Amino acid sequence: MHYVYILRSVKDGGFYIGYSANLRRRLAQHVKGDALATSHRGPWKLVYYEAYLERVDALGREKYLKSGGGRKLLKNQLRNYLAKPTPIKNRVSVSFYADTHVLNRPGIGVKSPLD
Repeated sequence: MHYVYILRSVKDGGFYIGYSANLRRRLAQHVKGDALATSHRGPWKLVYYEAYLERVDALGREKYLKSGGGRKLLKNQLRNYLAKPTPIKNRVSVSFYADTHVLNRPGIGVKSPLD
């Protein structure tokens, strides 16, 4: 399986859009601070992911979500989640998996890689 995922920084509320063939391993890297692109903005929460059978489809989707139109789509798709106030790191203890919102595309029918 190939995954496109979105993380939200607990520290600053910003987002990171990524791709991985092994979502569980990649999320562990983000949590430990081993991912160069996200190490300075953690901790992170997984807020969205999609699963694909073909690598090229996942990479195409990642590219689209990183575009202006894709970010607009995500903002609309996650509007209820985004309406909640962002927790402040020093005030709220947030577990990485405790408050995970998983929104799978209908019809994919795959087991969550986090189970």
